[in-house]
Formats: sequence, structure tokens, C-alpha cells
Amino acid sequence: MGLTLIFLTFKINGSVQMECALLYTFLEASSDCKFREQLHSLQNQGIVPFLKDSCYYDDEVELQTDGNRSGHLQNGELVFDPEVNEVVQTIAAQLAEIGDRFDKEINARVVNDLMQHFLNKNLSGEEIIRHMSEAVEGLARAIPLDMEQEKGMLVLAMVLTKKIANTMPSLLPRVFNTTVNYIRQQFHNYVVRMVSAVRRLSWREQPVSL
Repeated sequence: MGLTLIFLTFKINGSVQMECALLYTFLEASSDCKFREQLHSLQNQGIVPFLKDSCYYDDEVELQTDGNRSGHLQNGELVFDPEVNEVVQTIAAQLAEIGDRFDKEINARVVNDLMQHFLNKNLSGEEIIRHMSEAVEGLARAIPLDMEQEKGMLVLAMVLTKKIANTMPSLLPRVFNTTVNYIRQQFHNYVVRMVSAVRRLSWREQPVSL
């Protein structure tokens, strides 16, 4: 699929994050992403920190999933654990496939209504997160998820991000940041469990199916 394999966890407001990398790779893996140029430009804007041609450079960066160090610094450069890259590719590709199925089920009005909130610069980040949460919960009730509720809602949030950015790419930085914060608040523990589960299956050389 030609994914840029990015699985950076980084510290914002004192917490270790995997959500930024998960969303980035999900969007890049999506079949109809129409804003790849803007997505890659997030690196230059600092929205996706420490990213440089799929390499990261920062003495404070630590790559990890379930609490174990998964990368190391060599001459100041962070060297990726190939296993972590494989986990990222697997998770991003499978979630993007689910997202592609959900895409056709999402009413355009839901996307447009949420987009109007992002266009309203008077709304705080928390207020927009609340609107996103309401949109995701509404979609989860309307669309047969046929999977774990947390997984379905996580994918729906990322698909909404993609659809808004496809409609108005200039909104990508704000939508990306908001979605990362939403996922961190609502699904951080689920993401950690998912990554850990995929790693365990990989260690056992078992097929991975999210």
C-alpha cells in the first residue's frame, strides 16, 4: 500500500501518545485520501512532531507501545524496531479497510454539520471534541458496526476526519489535532490494548485480524 511507516509516540502535556501516529497512518492508508500533500505537510507545521522522512530526531523521543522501549537512539537518530513498523502497518491497513466500508454509510449531512463546527473559530477545542463525540455516537447508533463498540467508534472518528479533510483540506491541521485529542480521551487504553495484542500475535507467528 506504500505506507509511510510511522509509529511515533511522543509526549504532549505529560502523557505518552500513540494516537497521533495511528491517525496519521490511518489517513495515509485510506483508499480515497485526497489530501496527501497537506497530510505530509503536517510534519513541517509541527503538528506531527519530530518527523523527518519517516525518521525521527529528538533526544526526548521514546518509541513504545505497552511500556517497553521499542526504538533506540544511535548517533542522535532514533532507530526503529522493525517489529513496531510491522505492527503499525498491520493496524493502519486493517482499520483503513474497515473505514473504507464505513465511508459509504456516513450521511453527508453529519460530515457537513461537524465541519461547520470546525469552521467556527469561536469554539474551543473541548467544545469541538464534544461535537465530534456526539457525531461519532450518533453514527455508532445508526450504522451496524458488527464489531467491538470501541473499535467501531475509533474508526468512525478517523473516517470523519478523512471526509472533512477531503472536503476542505485547509481544515486538516485543526481536525487532525482535535481527533488526536478525542481519541486520547476516549480510546487511549483501547489503542494500547490493540497494539499489545497485535504484537503478541506477531510473536506467536499467528495471523493478525483486528
